[in-house]
Amino acid sequence: MAKVHYVQGRYWDAQGMCARVGLEELTQDDQPVYHFRLLAEAFVIKGLSLDHQTLSAVSRVRLSEREEESLSCFLKACDAALSYLQELDKMVTTPHAKMSKGSLFSSAVDVDLGYFLQAALQSAYLCLLQRGHLAQGAHQLRRVLRVVESRGSQSFRKCAAMKLAQVLLSSVSEDSYWPPLGPPPAVWLQREGAAASKDAMYPTVKPPQRYGTDCCFCPQDVVEEAVLLLLITESMTSGEAVISRLPDQAEARQASLRDATSIYDLLSIGMARRGQYAMLSECLERAMKFSYNEFHLWHQLGLSLMAAGKWVGAVSVFKECARMRPDDPSLPLLAAKICIGQLHWFKEAENLSKSVASMGEEAREFLPRAYLALGLSFSLQASEAALSADRNEFNKKALQALNKANSLDPQDAQISMYLALQLALVRQVSAAMEPLQTALSLRADDLLSLHLLTLLLSSQKHHRHALDTLTLALSQHPDNFNLLLTKVKLEEAMFGPAVALQTCEEMLQRWQSQYDVSRSSETDDSSSIPMAERSEVSPVVRKPSIHLNLPDFQDASTGSLSPPSMAVSRLEAALSEVSDLSSTRRQGPTYIWATLERIWLQAGELFMADGRLKEAQFCIAEASSLFPNSHSVLLQRGRLAELRGQLEEAKALYDEALAIHPTGERILVQMGRLLVKTGRVHLGEKVLRDAVQVHSTSHEAWSGLGEALQARDSSQAPDCFLTALELEASCPIRPFTIIPREL
Repeated sequence: MAKVHYVQGRYWDAQGMCARVGLEELTQDDQPVYHFRLLAEAFVIKGLSLDHQTLSAVSRVRLSEREEESLSCFLKACDAALSYLQELDKMVTTPHAKMSKGSLFSSAVDVDLGYFLQAALQSAYLCLLQRGHLAQGAHQLRRVLRVVESRGSQSFRKCAAMKLAQVLLSSVSEDSYWPPLGPPPAVWLQREGAAASKDAMYPTVKPPQRYGTDCCFCPQDVVEEAVLLLLITESMTSGEAVISRLPDQAEARQASLRDATSIYDLLSIGMARRGQYAMLSECLERAMKFSYNEFHLWHQLGLSLMAAGKWVGAVSVFKECARMRPDDPSLPLLAAKICIGQLHWFKEAENLSKSVASMGEEAREFLPRAYLALGLSFSLQASEAALSADRNEFNKKALQALNKANSLDPQDAQISMYLALQLALVRQVSAAMEPLQTALSLRADDLLSLHLLTLLLSSQKHHRHALDTLTLALSQHPDNFNLLLTKVKLEEAMFGPAVALQTCEEMLQRWQSQYDVSRSSETDDSSSIPMAERSEVSPVVRKPSIHLNLPDFQDASTGSLSPPSMAVSRLEAALSEVSDLSSTRRQGPTYIWATLERIWLQAGELFMADGRLKEAQFCIAEASSLFPNSHSVLLQRGRLAELRGQLEEAKALYDEALAIHPTGERILVQMGRLLVKTGRVHLGEKVLRDAVQVHSTSHEAWSGLGEALQARDSSQAPDCFLTALELEASCPIRPFTIIPREL
């Protein structure tokens, strides 16, 4: 009768019927199992009726008393309902002898909770959360999740776990987190106007059985607990998902999908806070079995694969998303971004960009970005083209696409910067200044724009202005090693190798302070962070485990050591310490070790320019210990052998480098000049012609070809020297290609 009165909205009558049930008799020992259900339903009906009743006069005291009374009813109803499910489970697992196997099986599989029993399980924590008592609500959720699991409580436990994870992620900070087994902090309780948690204030006559706390795992922070809850819930949801495509299963399938989507969205929030994108992508991959044509989950999977560095899979998923939503231009551009920046699938990026450009005005604000991606794909294909005609055609298409992008959105600083870069690549240095100035007027602190301006000034031989611009860029980006390597080159050109070595020393110290070589990696080698942005990531600073210094093997008694070089070189003790680095197992992302390799090779190059071959050998050996098969290391080893007169060894090293990187400009030039020097002029000329064919703007390649032609008295030699002089007049201190071209 109480249920009937409640459903009809007669809450006073429902409350009166609950009072007549005789709750004291239902709480006595040795009561039948169904009494627990009656008790739970009576308490929850009483609590709900109290919540729905209106007060005749406004009284805060009376309202507070009624809220407390209804909450106590909800807490007792929850414990009674959990006890009922546990006792029912015991009856199923240890059946009476007269129970048939059929009835046992049906009872074990199907437990119909009904509306009021479900309300009894959930009303307590929902009431606390709705009143803003987050700490007490989270505490109640933890209490019910520690109850020994029964067959009928699985669905409820899944909802409770997801609700607790939602509360933790949305309302509990890292600093205010408290352990799951402890009571809510006093600060939280005072804020919520309570002296203690509600379960302590309203004890239950017969509480449900709970799991013991001995030898159990306890999360240490809020994200860890939330993710653990969600992973358990995801496992249950994935196993229970409806995958049937029959029409009569459509409603159940949609409900199952809604539950799963909510869980995966919360998982995305939690795991993203810890950078666990690989694990997130694995969870979302499991959801694909019931996510046919479900765009949201596919899109989340693509983004997680992209963040985890699983580039090929991400491109495939974004293509599938584009098939589902062909009118969304952002999806092909995301795939094009990966193809350009990570996979180097420039033809694929071109096709994806063209698909967006073909949308025309329907692409809206993505149309300029589509032409930017198209221009970058053409520009990168030009850099890889082996034939001069193909290279010129790609450069022409790149300029057309970038000019189109610039005309569509002249206020986009990135488009203006890449237009300037493309003009610089084809050696239209003066023309490149105008769009670059536009880019800097829009974003004065842009790293790539400042770096490009430095290179353009150096190509015009304004080294002092270039160094001033670089100093400005370094004041805003002090940890960018690409800028520091350019600074080394400028200092070498202006002040000599001894001064540049000081900057190399600073780079080694900065690298060590930024990356602790002894720490283990928490990210994949294939980081999703673009190379140009990685220096902006704030790494964990720890006490350095070794000391990195440049070598100095000169005898001070000879007086040949210049003062700047003395300030740079402090090695006697550093040799053994740096050797420790060589034997240390390389951990962490590959790019940090590639950066260290470039620093060592740059220092070795400077030592060779200063005539200090022993120190150069040490630096090259350190780089070789990091990447022994690197073509850059083999090139420097070959140059060192050539300076020592070991020409055959130098040629063998150049051959190895060419086998790894057949189109390397410096490798081809060094090999060609060595062949000319050793009397193999015709072979050297062929190698240098290959260098000119691949790198038509390299003045060193043209100069080397002129030397080879001069050695056999060819009339074409002066033309090569003139071309070399013209190209050298617009040659930057470092190649323009060091500016990363990516979306």
